[in-house]
Amino acid sequence: MHLAMHMTQRQLKPRDGALDLLKWLALLSMVLDHLRYVGYSVDLLYVPGRLAFPWFCLAMAANLARAPTVNTQGQWRYLGWLLLFSAVSEVPYRMYIPDPDTLNVLPTLALGLLVARGWQTRGLQARLLAVVALLLAVVFWSRLMFGFFGVLLPLALLLVIRRPWYFALLPGLVCLAANQWQVLYYAARLGNPAALPAIVTCLIAPWLGLFLLRHAKGVKPPPMRRWAYALYPVHFLVLLLVRQFAV
Repeated sequence: MHLAMHMTQRQLKPRDGALDLLKWLALLSMVLDHLRYVGYSVDLLYVPGRLAFPWFCLAMAANLARAPTVNTQGQWRYLGWLLLFSAVSEVPYRMYIPDPDTLNVLPTLALGLLVARGWQTRGLQARLLAVVALLLAVVFWSRLMFGFFGVLLPLALLLVIRRPWYFALLPGLVCLAANQWQVLYYAARLGNPAALPAIVTCLIAPWLGLFLLRHAKGVKPPPMRRWAYALYPVHFLVLLLVRQFAV
């Protein structure tokens, strides 16, 4: 009976169109960012590409904020899909990105989920997993895309998701730190045209995402369901094919 009631509640729960829109825009930003490696000089695409990771983290935080803290089944499935496609995506990621010095982005998101879930849930198991995730983020800082601060970003967004807009400065700073602010600052001093806009984009990306979630409730984009995990490795293969014809 409890299971039937739970299924009925899930069926009656309205789809969040703003959240689906955020996911689609994050995916578009990611593709734009990766177009830099197709073979043409399009370094300015680095700027809109800075929206992708914080918006995926915000989508994760929004899902955590909507889910009951006592119901962990969905979050375990979420973690399982992230870990599965972390492994599946690593080969196409390394085939497409020239000389990658980090893993693909999904391990960072998986660790970030554990950290955010550990803060949200009082259970001992969740707290221990969060501590382990933080330790892994410290030990493998240089191997994780967006590093230790990237692991913290989902939690930072979860902390401010229901707060006034100006609290978005906190995850904005975390986002900037995750994007190697020292490198961006140095590039800006050298006059790189993409560096300063990228810094600004990192700082405002969480606020833009939160604004979208709060004010785009009436939109109804195609729902992004579990099949969307496959878009991550597939887009690398598609862009690899494009590069073969473009070169």
